[in-house]
Amino acid sequence: MNGLSSNNAPHPSVVKPHFIFGSLALLVLSVMIFLADTTLLGSYFDSKMIAITHMAVLGWATMIVFGALYQLIPVVFETSLFSEKLAKFTFWMAGLGVLLLTYAFWIGDFTGLLPYAALLMFVSLLLFVVNVILSYKDSKKKNISSRFVITAVGWLSVTELIGTLIAFNFKYNYFTEAHLHYLKIHASIGLIGWFLMLIIGVGSVLMPMFMVSHQLDDKKLERSYYFINFGLLVMAVNWLFIHFEKITPLFWLSIVTGIYFFISYVYDSYKKRIRKVLDIGMKHTMISVLSIFLPVIISLIILFGIGMDSMLLLRTTTLYGFTIIFGLITTIILGQTYKTLPFIIWLEKYQALVGKTKTPMPRELYSEKIADLQLLTYLFFIIFMIMGVLLNQIWLVRIGSYLLLAVAVLYNINVFKIIFHQVKKKV
Repeated sequence: MNGLSSNNAPHPSVVKPHFIFGSLALLVLSVMIFLADTTLLGSYFDSKMIAITHMAVLGWATMIVFGALYQLIPVVFETSLFSEKLAKFTFWMAGLGVLLLTYAFWIGDFTGLLPYAALLMFVSLLLFVVNVILSYKDSKKKNISSRFVITAVGWLSVTELIGTLIAFNFKYNYFTEAHLHYLKIHASIGLIGWFLMLIIGVGSVLMPMFMVSHQLDDKKLERSYYFINFGLLVMAVNWLFIHFEKITPLFWLSIVTGIYFFISYVYDSYKKRIRKVLDIGMKHTMISVLSIFLPVIISLIILFGIGMDSMLLLRTTTLYGFTIIFGLITTIILGQTYKTLPFIIWLEKYQALVGKTKTPMPRELYSEKIADLQLLTYLFFIIFMIMGVLLNQIWLVRIGSYLLLAVAVLYNINVFKIIFHQVKKKV
C-alpha cells in the first residue's frame, strides 16, 4: 500500500467528493433500474435505458475514476496533479452535467435540455482531460502504464465529442446516418477506449503492487496497447467514414488479442504473487478480470449471429453492454474502492501519528463483513440480471434490481464509514 503514498498526492478534499458523488450515484442508479422495470427487456436505445447507461458510466463509474485517478497520477506519472483548483471546479461542473444529462434522457427532452446538458458535460470532461495531459507533460515516468492512461484520456475526449454532436443533432439534424449508428460508435469508444484502456493502465500498476508481484513481462502490455488501439482506430474510422462491414472481424480480433495479452499479464502477476491471500478488494478485481470473457463471447455471438430473432438480438446487445458496465467496470471499481479510499483517508487521519502511537490498519476503516456481503450480493445480482435478460423474464430482472439496491446500500455504508472515520489512537 505504500506505493499509493506520495509527496505529490493531492489534498483529500480533491478526491473525497468524487467518491461521495459516485457512491450516491450508484444508489440513484439502482433506483432507476428498479423504476425502469420492463424497459430493461426492450430496446437498448430507449430513453430510460440511455439515462440509466449515462448515470452508470458518468455519474457512478467516471466520477469514481476521476477521484481515484487524481490520487494515482503521482503514482503512475511520478508527478503532482497540474491543478487541484481545476480538479475541484471540474467536479462541480461534471456533477451538475451528469444530473442534467440523465434527467434529460429520462424524461425524453432531446431538443430542449439535452444539448445544453451535453455541452456542460463535454466542457467538464475536457477540463479533466486538460488537467491530466498537463500533469503528464511534467511526468518523469513515461512508461507503458502511463501511456495506457494518457491514451484512455484521449479516447475519452473523442467519446464525449461524439456524444455532444449526437445530442445537438437531435435539435439541428445534421448527421447523414441514423442516431443509432453514431450511438454505437460513441458507446464502443467509451467502453473500450476510455474504460478498458484505463483499467489496463492503472491495473498494470496496482495489481502487481497489491499482490506483491515482481519480474513481470511488460512486453505483454506493449502488445496489448498496440492491438487494442489498432482495432479501436480501425473500427472508429470504418464506422465513421468507410462503412465496410466485412472488416469488422479484423478489428474485433485485434481488440480481443490485446485483451488476451492483458489477461496473460494479470495471470503472471497472480502466479508470481508473494501475498497469497487475496483481500476483499483483490477478490473483486480478479472476478472483474475474469468477467472480460463475457462481453468477448457475447460480441462474437452478435458479430456472427446472422438470422437471430430481432428481439433476441436487442436483448443480447443489452447484455453485451451490461457485462461490460457491471461485469468488468463496476466490479473492479467496487473492489479498488477498498484498496484506495481507506488508504487515502488513513493518510489524512494518521500519517502524522505514525511512530507516536499505535494506529489502525487502513482495512480497519471499513467493515469487512459488509464488504463480503456486498460481494456475495453483487454476484447474485449479476446472475439474476443475465438470466432475466436472456430468458426474457421480468421477475428475474426485478430480483436483480432489488439485489443491486442492496449492494448500493452496503457500499454506501462502507464508503461513508471510511470518509467520516474518526481518529482512534491505540495505546
